[in-house]
Amino acid sequence: MSLRVTQGMLHSQMLRNINNNVGRLDKYQEMQSTGRKINKPSDDAVGITYALRYRSEISMNEQYQKNLDMAKSLVEHSDTTLGQIGDVLLRVKELTVQGVNGTNLGSPMKAIATELEQLYQQMVSLGNDQLNGRYIFNGQFTDKLPYPDGVLPQDAQSDPQLINYKFAAGVTIPINITGNEVFGPPVGSAGDQGDNMFAVIKGLADAFNSDDTATASSLLVKLEQRFQKVLDVRSDVGARANRIDLIDNRLKDLDLNLNELSGKTEDADMAEVIMNLKMAENVYQASLSTGAKVIQPSLVDFLR
Repeated sequence: MSLRVTQGMLHSQMLRNINNNVGRLDKYQEMQSTGRKINKPSDDAVGITYALRYRSEISMNEQYQKNLDMAKSLVEHSDTTLGQIGDVLLRVKELTVQGVNGTNLGSPMKAIATELEQLYQQMVSLGNDQLNGRYIFNGQFTDKLPYPDGVLPQDAQSDPQLINYKFAAGVTIPINITGNEVFGPPVGSAGDQGDNMFAVIKGLADAFNSDDTATASSLLVKLEQRFQKVLDVRSDVGARANRIDLIDNRLKDLDLNLNELSGKTEDADMAEVIMNLKMAENVYQASLSTGAKVIQPSLVDFLR
């Protein structure tokens, strides 16, 4: 038995087709305006899971990059400060060698002591060095002065804790150095080896003030011992800086790869989108034209 096609059926089918064409046209218009082929989960149920994963990894990578930028600035600043400390120690050593050679008794010794006292004050200033308002030699207590007024620097106890930054899953690096590592632990505390930098420089100044070259000679040994430890610390800081640079290169490469993968998953091919959009527009216009012809007959036409 043949199926009778009514005018209502024609109208319903026409409206259904026009709605489908409008939906397709709207889809390509949205892709063109956003530049993305996935604008809602229903566009690509599988692709959206990859897209969200890539977005999460890109976000994590951006945070790691921020951590790395902060770490680089602190490590580079610490290296610069250690270089200045090394320069002061070299001058102290030069004056000490000059003073203990036994030919500078009297007024020259007082002059050496005076300069050593100034170098002592400069070393205290370097010990209280800051970066962006944070003290770099006070461990995790970056808001507190490590060598405050009213306390002899050689007796001050700076915080020995390290600040660890995370640069990737399972990759954590300490970015600071402590005052105890550079200047030595407080005099009389656990680990004190008699080479506290402040105590040695102050002792040298006092020895030259009293023309005590024997004491100055013994302190010269401690000075060289502390100077070597400062060199070791600076070497460690340099190694950290090199590793941070390697991680920086890796993060940049990873960011490039993740953005490329994300683009392949989410970004639309604009040439293809424009072509499909024009095609959808033509189909929509054609459906409207055909629909106008379908609904043109009226009841009067059937009564003739």
